[in-house]
Parts: sequence; structure tokens; C-alpha cells
Amino acid sequence: DPNLVLVAECGRGDKLTQVIADSSAQVVVDFTNANVAYENTVKIIEAGAHPVIGSSGMQEKEVQQLQVLAEQKQLGGVIAPNFSIGAVLMMQFAKQAAGYLPECEIIEMHHDGKLDSPSGTSIRTAELIAEGRSQTRELKPSKQVIPGARGATLNGIPIHAVRLPGYLASQQVIFGNQGERLVLQHDSINRDCFMPGVVLACKKVVELKQLHYGLEQLL
Repeated sequence: DPNLVLVAECGRGDKLTQVIADSSAQVVVDFTNANVAYENTVKIIEAGAHPVIGSSGMQEKEVQQLQVLAEQKQLGGVIAPNFSIGAVLMMQFAKQAAGYLPECEIIEMHHDGKLDSPSGTSIRTAELIAEGRSQTRELKPSKQVIPGARGATLNGIPIHAVRLPGYLASQQVIFGNQGERLVLQHDSINRDCFMPGVVLACKKVVELKQLHYGLEQLL
């Protein structure tokens, strides 16, 4: 992007706080993993830079703690389970559909190297569906011959996680109603799909004074 300049890169052997200071970075992008993303984000905020975090698996309480810290520093940023514009639209459409079709389930499919299950995208989708529902869904009793056969459950929404070679990231949100079915599906073909969202976030966060959760907050 002609309006963005990469001023530094760092990895395990570097001291993040020092790299930020030496480079005078305004925005720091983190696509590591949940084991270090929280600590990295604290360092980014305390160094006075704007965090753009794409690491999956961060816990809700960690996000809330980081939002408090960012508010104290009056620093804008974003933590996004998914930076794909298409995936964000899928989540927004699912929220809209849930107001009319409360019965739904999520199937998320990722490469076999993904560490966390279910994905941050599916968790965020379930949260948005819960916000969009006009009524609460009560799960019908089910005898699970093998424990876990119905998947994990969040806000009354079963989430099924698939981990296989051949996938990058895909998700289906399946809504069922009397005599009909609506399926929302998004497929990430390659990682290029994340870059427009990352570029958008890098430009937007410098204008903000708080840390947002979800790229939809910036669209």
C-alpha cells in the first residue's frame, strides 16, 4: 500500500518494546499465537503504538483487560478473529439472519496446523448470532453415543471444528427452518484475502481512542 511504510520486523529473538522505540512505529501488527499475543499487545500499548492483532485464541477476559489498558492510554487498536472482508460480512449476515432463523449450527474447517479449536471466527460468529436473535434457542436433548458428537456449544449454538490438510480456512453457518435451509459459507483460498482488512485496520486505528474487538467495528 503506497500510504503505509514497513519500518521494522521482529521475531522470537527480538525485544518488541525496543524494536518499537527504535523504529518509531505507529502501528504494530501481530499474527503470532494466543500464547504470546496478550503479552505482545500489552507491550505494544505501553510503548505507545496502535495494535492490530490477528492472533486467534485470545480469551474474552484478556481482550477486556487490553481494552481497559488501551482506554487508559487513549490508544486505538483492533483485535480481529478474522481480517478477511468476506468472512466479516458472513458474520454480519449471520447476525442479521438470526433475527428470523434462530435455529443454526456452525461448521468451521481449517488446516491441520491450526492450534486452537474452535476458531476465533466461529466463536465471534456465535457471539454475533446471539446478539441478533429475537428469541433464545433451547437445544433439544440428544443422546450422544460418543461424547462430543454434537460438537462444542456456545450461546446454544453447536460448533463443529474440522482440521485437515487441504483447507486454509472455511466456515459454514447453517440455518434450519420449517421446510427450508439457509447456508452461509465463506472460503479463504489463500492468505492474500487477509491483507485488505489488515491495511484497512492499520489506517483506521491511528484515528481511534479505544481498542475494538472485531474488524466489523471498523467497516
